[in-house]
Amino acid sequence: MKLRITHYVLRVGSYKFKKDNMKTNILVLSGSLRNGSHTLKAAEAAWQGAAASGANTELLNLGDLGLPMFDDRDDTASYPPEVWEFLAAVGRADGLILASPVYHGTVSGAMKNALDFLHLGGRDVVQGKVAGLISVAGGGSGINTINTLDYVARALRMLVVPTTVAVPGSAFRDGSLHDGQIARRLAHLGQEVSRYARLLREEAEPAARIVA
Repeated sequence: MKLRITHYVLRVGSYKFKKDNMKTNILVLSGSLRNGSHTLKAAEAAWQGAAASGANTELLNLGDLGLPMFDDRDDTASYPPEVWEFLAAVGRADGLILASPVYHGTVSGAMKNALDFLHLGGRDVVQGKVAGLISVAGGGSGINTINTLDYVARALRMLVVPTTVAVPGSAFRDGSLHDGQIARRLAHLGQEVSRYARLLREEAEPAARIVA
């Protein structure tokens, strides 16, 4: 008799949730605190691409989440619920898409702060998961921000997909993404993260089966 495990349970802090084994879960993280940010528009395009590939998708805007500053306190239970909700969302994900505005040639403070909170989830919260990277510049190139995200993702032992998107400020008009080529590239990135995450999940499935 063969029994397939259809879900497994993860715990992060005081949060408990089940992870669906039927679909790939992709989390898109928008790292700007500004209302109506271009970064959120770019993140939405990648999010739609991942959803179109059949993945379960979740979009978190750090401007809405309200994370406090990470201060590496000993009493981690004193962090507010938003912290544990964020870590639970990361824990559910098979792949993450990180979108950051370009601030002084690197990532935003909000994005770095959110990534610092992953320390509370332990090494396994992102290790071996797929990452897609997006930078959004106000003017020219955001390649240094992509490089910074790449360094962080690799330090967390994530697997970065080949496609990255450095979105220039000229891609937007009247607050909307109007550059069709950039929009298609962002959608492709979402699809690529979903595809790689699904392949890794299928590769890992035999280890989650009980054969009797």
